[in-house]
Amino acid sequence: MPSPPVISIVDDDASIRVATDNLLRSLGYTVHTFASAEEFLRSSHFNNTSCVIADVQMPAMSGVELQALLLAQGHLVPFIFITAFPEETIRNRAMKAGAICFLTKPFDRLSLIKCLDTALQRRDGAAGK
Repeated sequence: MPSPPVISIVDDDASIRVATDNLLRSLGYTVHTFASAEEFLRSSHFNNTSCVIADVQMPAMSGVELQALLLAQGHLVPFIFITAFPEETIRNRAMKAGAICFLTKPFDRLSLIKCLDTALQRRDGAAGK
């Protein structure tokens, strides 16, 4: 039996981390939460993450900067972005870099689940090539 996908949540807002963690665990995913991009990059879960759900605006390194860094290093992990401050230029940058979704807080759980399903299907498709 295959192990469930590993989802990493990177958000400086603890309430978002907890709520998203609870939702995804209830759906059977393995979930790890991080308060910053730097914490995620230092973690032992960095290389086995199937999808990253990241806040756009965080202190130090933003979610979009994290995505760009991973792409530059050859890590093609799917990204779902969440933000309380939707800016079209940042949204366009993230989507051009391959983001799956760009959700505005507060987002509904069904939208997130749909985005996650899409991200994991694309990842599985890319892994099969």
